This record gives sequence, structure tokens and C-alpha cells, in this order.
Amino acid sequence: MCGIFAQIVHTGFQHCEELTQRLREANATRGPDARKSCCISCSQLNLEFFSSELRLRGNDPVVQPHKSDSGSLLCWNGEIFAGLDVRADENDGIKLFEQLHSLETGDQVRDFFASIEGPYATAQKLFFSRDPLGRRSLLIHRPSATNPYFLLASVSAGPDPGYSFEELDTGHIHCLDIATLNEANDAEPTKVNTNLPPSDLPLPLGDNLDIVPAWLEEPLENLITQLNHSVMLKVRDIPQDVLLKGQSRVAVLFSGGIDSTILTLLADRHIPRDEPIDLLNVAFENPRKIKVQRKGNINPNKKKSKVKVSESDTDTALSNSVVAEFMVPDRVTGLSEVEELRKLCPGRVWNFVEINVPYHESQAARQHVEGLMNPVRTVMDLSLALALYFASRGIGQIRSKPEDDPTPYTSTARVLINGLGSDELLGGYGRHRTAFNTGGWAAVVEELQLEIDRIPTRNLGRDDRVISSHGKETRHPFLSLDVVSFLARLPVEYKMDPRLPAGVGDKMLLRLTARRLGLVEASGRKKRAMQFGSHSARMEGDEKGDKLLES
Repeated sequence: MCGIFAQIVHTGFQHCEELTQRLREANATRGPDARKSCCISCSQLNLEFFSSELRLRGNDPVVQPHKSDSGSLLCWNGEIFAGLDVRADENDGIKLFEQLHSLETGDQVRDFFASIEGPYATAQKLFFSRDPLGRRSLLIHRPSATNPYFLLASVSAGPDPGYSFEELDTGHIHCLDIATLNEANDAEPTKVNTNLPPSDLPLPLGDNLDIVPAWLEEPLENLITQLNHSVMLKVRDIPQDVLLKGQSRVAVLFSGGIDSTILTLLADRHIPRDEPIDLLNVAFENPRKIKVQRKGNINPNKKKSKVKVSESDTDTALSNSVVAEFMVPDRVTGLSEVEELRKLCPGRVWNFVEINVPYHESQAARQHVEGLMNPVRTVMDLSLALALYFASRGIGQIRSKPEDDPTPYTSTARVLINGLGSDELLGGYGRHRTAFNTGGWAAVVEELQLEIDRIPTRNLGRDDRVISSHGKETRHPFLSLDVVSFLARLPVEYKMDPRLPAGVGDKMLLRLTARRLGLVEASGRKKRAMQFGSHSARMEGDEKGDKLLES
């Protein structure tokens, strides 16, 4: 993984070097192992290409941008898991550059990227693109009257009048000509199977997951095979720092929910048994939640209470009981689930990392996190970004046994496994049940297609910018294009059944998979958004998630 930044400025324009340097530094945090700039003059244009490197592939250090004798350049922020033969001791960026250098047309470039599997954002010569699901961030500033230059960057330097960044769309491989911007269509994810079940479809299950109907046996086993292969590709061949031998190379963003727990169990199959796996579990001190717990709801007849928190509330002793105040829903389920993992995988050291974020610390980081999020700026974006920022930082405490006192711990893992994608692919959101209640199976199929269509434009770029600021890379086994294709092709009734209770019918196939793997507790857990499970949301009031943050 890397941070990449490119700019094209007319020779007659006095560009702000201070802004350029801030963009270099912002992108350098994503790749702490190496950094380099390459500057080119072309006609009346000055071009700069900057890359920083987080070495997660190959045995030898690599410095980007990659450059050939003929003058071609590659800034590569991504991973290749399939579609190009890359040995464990080779760097995928170098192999990619060798292949790209042999291509002659934009169509060949398009077809080549369509054949590889992995997240990426890249600029080669004047081609630039993101993978079809947008798993790596790439921002673009197009020339304007006030800022007449072209910029590409993995992450911005925060809000600034010197640019108007937006997420680069994933529908094309873009080609920048001297005067025009041409586009070639990119690969796209498989479309959702539109076949509808018969109107008299019997319920596949009772109110539990104990008995698997015969017609679901094959898709269940195939899902295990697909997910297992995807996890294997994400955790194998990660370089080990000789100074950190025996410490964790892989961590999981771990809530104890069904998604993260299944991926964790499968990762155990592919990581050496003598190597720990870090389970990163984040909890926030939330003054609003604490006030409600202590004083009760202002109106006990309402499900939610709108409690405003004053400065005096936050300044008084909010941390009288540290353990109680960090026992957020995700901490409770995480502690429960790590015990289930220890029973199923007794030979593994599971580092359950309690990442406790005091209120003052989350507020101190807010401006920095908002800068990383940019250009997205809603209340919900911030609550999710804060949770990911502190979780991926990996600074917390661990206990050898549940009853032991904690000891400080900082995760050394540079690869983080993320369970995002299962709800979109398998019908895990409440809106899927709502769609069924209002429009039947056809409405569910339509909603599932919208989920896949929205994945590139929703939050993957934001998450990548936030997590990568710590020099770490997040990988999404559910969003392997092979897994997406497999699940999209399955008939809708194989994946979910909204006629069944919550915790059974939502993500039904995944719940059956968890039960088959022995994860009895995890298989029945209901969906809970990260910002609510960690208490990173609504710290001061009951603001709606789509509200824009104040500038």
C-alpha cells in the first residue's frame, strides 16, 4: 500500500509550494517505509509524481514511483491477489509495471486491469483509476478558474481553498491528454441475480439455525470455500520485520459480530500457529451515554432521550469507573466472542486489544480526523472515522486471562482485516426487511443491486484515508471480486429470508456458515453499526447522521 500524489501545473502559473508540501506530507504517512518525487517537464506543463511506500509484498525494499528507461511512470497504491503471477518474494508493483510497459493502447490497459483482483488506485503515464469497488482512496481536483491545475492524491491535507477534491469515480479508467480528459470503461462487479422465488416458497428454517435444508448445503459449502480462499489471499506472504519476529502481522477490526468473527476464524487457518492475531476492539467514553445511564431518560416514555451535554458534564468525573464506561456493546460482544475463538482454536494466542478512548482524546483528534475524511463531511462520517482512526492505531491494553489486570499494548500488525461488505451482499440491513414488507422479493433484489452499485461511492475511500494515516492497510475479504460475483449470482432466497426473525433471516446464509464453523454465539448476533457499538456516535447530542459538519 502507498500514498500517491500527482500534480500538473502550467509553467506560467505560480503554484503554492507550501500547499504542495502539505499534500506530500499527508500522503507520506500512508507509506512510512520509503518516499520519492519524480518531476517532469512536458511542453508548457510541469508534472510531479510522488509516492510513499508501505512494504507488504516482496523481500526487498521498493521505492516509488516506478520509472522505465523510456520515461514511463507508475504510482501504485494497491495489492494484487490474483490475475498476475506474483511470487511471495516479489513486489506486485514491479510486476505490474513490467506488464503495463508492454501495453500500447488504452483498451489494453483497461482489459489488463479488468483481469486482476485486488484493491488499487493508480496513475501510469497519464492513466489513472480505482478498482471497481473503490477499496483504495483516490481524490481528484480538476482545474478551475481560481485553481488552474490538476491534482490527484490518496488523501488531502484537510479543507483548503487551494483545491476542490472529490472522490474519483470507479466506472472508468481515465486518460489525461494535454487538453482533454478521455475515459475508457472499467470493469464492474457482477449484477445481482434477478430471478425471484415462487410465491409459495416455504420457510427454509424455523426460528433457529440448527437444521440446514438440503438445497442450501451446496451454497453454504461454496461460501465457506470462497471466503476461506479470499482470507488466505489477504493474510499470506506479509513480510516479517526481523526485529518483530513472533509478533502480530495481522489484526482484525473486531466487534465480536458475525462478520469479523468468521473472518478471524478463517484467518487462523492461514497464519502460523505460533504467531498471535490481534483483535482490535474500540470503545469510547461518551458523555451523553453516561449521563443517560446515571440520570435515566428525561422522558421514560420515549425510546430515545435527547440529552445535551454541557461543559460541566464533560469536565466532572466521567471516569469514576473506567471498566463500566468502556463496556460498550461491542466490548461486551467482543469479550464473549474471543472466548468462543479460544475454545475453537486453543493453540492460538488471541490478543484482545481493549482500545479505550477517553472523551478528551477523541475531541483532541477530531480536527485531524476531519482532515483525513475530507471531502466527506457528515456527522455519521465523523463518528465512523473516529472509530476507525483509534481502532486502527492499535494502542490499548491486553489481558493474559480475563481476570488479569491489563498491560499496555501496541499492535505491530500492518494489515487489518475488515468485515465490511457482508451486509450489502447478503441482506443484513434493516432496509432490506423494509423493502420486502413494502415491495416483496422484487424490491429486495432491487435494493441489493443498489447496495453493490453504491459500494464504490459510500465509505471505502474515507476508511482507506483514515486507516492508512497510521501506515497500515485494510483488506476486505467479503469484497474480493470473486466473493462479490459468487454472492451476486446466488438467488436472493439463498442469501436471506426477511420472513424469518431478525438474527435468523438477515444474512441467513452467513449465519448458517457461522454455525457450520462452530461459531454458535456469533451466528445469532444481530446487526449493530460500528459507531453505535463503540459509542463513537452522538457524544454531545442527538444530531442526525446526514447533517453536515460545521466548517
